[in-house]
Amino acid sequence: MTHSNKTSLPSSAWGSMIICGTVAGAGMFTLPVVMAGAWYSWSVIMLGVSWFCMLLSGLLFMKVSLNFPLGAGYDTLTQALTPKWWRRLNGLSITFVLGILTYAYISASGPVYQQSLNTLGLPLNSAEAKGLLTAVVALVVWLGTKGVSRLITLCLVAKLLLFFILFGGLIRHVELSQLLTPQDSAEHPSSYFPYLFAVVPFCLASFGFHGNITGLISYYQGNERKVRRALIWGTLFALVIYLFWLTCTMGNIPRQDFPEISRQGGDIHALIQAMHDRVSQKSLGLLLDIFSHFAVICSFLGVTVGLFDFVADKLGCENSKQGRAKTALITFCPPLIASIIFPQGFLMAIGYAGLLATFWALFTPALLAWNAHDRFAQGKPRRISHKVAILLVVLFGMVNIIAWIGSQLHLIPEF
Repeated sequence: MTHSNKTSLPSSAWGSMIICGTVAGAGMFTLPVVMAGAWYSWSVIMLGVSWFCMLLSGLLFMKVSLNFPLGAGYDTLTQALTPKWWRRLNGLSITFVLGILTYAYISASGPVYQQSLNTLGLPLNSAEAKGLLTAVVALVVWLGTKGVSRLITLCLVAKLLLFFILFGGLIRHVELSQLLTPQDSAEHPSSYFPYLFAVVPFCLASFGFHGNITGLISYYQGNERKVRRALIWGTLFALVIYLFWLTCTMGNIPRQDFPEISRQGGDIHALIQAMHDRVSQKSLGLLLDIFSHFAVICSFLGVTVGLFDFVADKLGCENSKQGRAKTALITFCPPLIASIIFPQGFLMAIGYAGLLATFWALFTPALLAWNAHDRFAQGKPRRISHKVAILLVVLFGMVNIIAWIGSQLHLIPEF
């Protein structure tokens, strides 16, 4: 189905910012800690492979979506092109992953914003702070993709400026010999390879943007070129940020120091403690707080837009003010209520999010792409490139599941 496009469309840069802001969230700071075992070279390779395979699956999903009306998301596509049981399983996995992430952002960021608001003289408790934060994000999402793209761009620019102010100086101190051949033992770099498999699920989770594709296609009125450019440049920009951060941290912190950083929580504060002699301490606490606010809002908006679009597609909600308000209530109320009643519960469930994300971000796009060819390209032979793309996506998904199971059963070495 071709979509008419007579009006001038927004720049691809706005869509790129949505994708990059969703992908490169606060979780990026855990990457050097979880990748310390495999170390720099293997981690860079795995990030590159993950970026390529996740981008491929996103492009496959986009191509299939363009055969359907604007606003058609995962539920509509799986209903048309997959068995009923697959559609149900896919719907459950999306609801669980995006719902858990929304719940996690509300649970984790509520206390942070409560502290900031209390400092400003607003005596709110934790539940009230979570409610206020959720209401603000819900309002922006209700306004539509244009509002989300503008706010995410603002937050992303602010986040990157603070990021380079805080850590840009580290690049001058990077020791290449330490990056390529750590001096922590007599081990040969090839002995780091077994640790690589524990990294795979984190790499997959680091490129989760598939929930945003439906909204982008509507935003660009079905213009394939604009959407493709937004996906490619948004994910590529996120990859560059990840590689910069890995280079800064692993080039400044010896490999043998990372287990202790992990024991201290493995977060940004633990990393900074390990680099205290190389990170400017001036106003560090304030800058980090501001940085974390922008990082959370970026990812929070990106994830909830994906959940919002899925709910609207699943329930057939109209794209009117009243219809979007109904969708917003269904999207935000359950995670908000759960975060108030069970503020720590997501820690138990979050481990399964990566496994289920494999299902709807890799296997479903591959299956949709395969079946869509039979439906919409009757008689035309399958291109080799199309087959290879589907095969690579499925293989990467299988490797991720094997790695996840291996980690759960402690069959994969941990550093």
